[in-house]
Amino acid sequence: MNLILRLIKVLMAALFGQRLGILDSSVLTFRVWPNDLDINLHMNNGRYLTVMDLGRTDLLIRWGLGGVFLKRRWMPVVGAATIQFRRSLSPFQRFRLHTRILCWDDKWVFVEQRIESLDGRVAATAIVKGLVRGPAGLVAPATVLGALGLNLPSPPVPIAVSAWIAGSEKYMTIS
Repeated sequence: MNLILRLIKVLMAALFGQRLGILDSSVLTFRVWPNDLDINLHMNNGRYLTVMDLGRTDLLIRWGLGGVFLKRRWMPVVGAATIQFRRSLSPFQRFRLHTRILCWDDKWVFVEQRIESLDGRVAATAIVKGLVRGPAGLVAPATVLGALGLNLPSPPVPIAVSAWIAGSEKYMTIS
């Protein structure tokens, strides 16, 4: 139930909040609730990824793409994620989720997400690789940008993203 309430909060804030530019960061504030905890009584590692879904949702809506996605029946889909945990989040602790686009290619969009305590200490960082699917298949990032009236080249691919892509292609093939 708590996740549904968080989603409703994010949707309402995004719909009535300030619009963001395509390279702007979304910042959301949450609290660790008892149902977020694992056996060690800190935020469960899977919950970080669930909360990060909310950050990407906020970003899409605040760009003005909510209606476009509904009308065109587009869906954002995560293809891969890599996450590093640095600190625990304790029960009832408040934290911020920062979400921003790093770069894109003809298929994928790479997103950086960072969870930190209110004093700025990083608890987790992630890079998420996602794409958009529609009824006819893949929707290229250029098409999504075009729906916003934008025709922009991708920012340069950060070294961390290049290394992750190279490592994923080399080591993640299971035969």
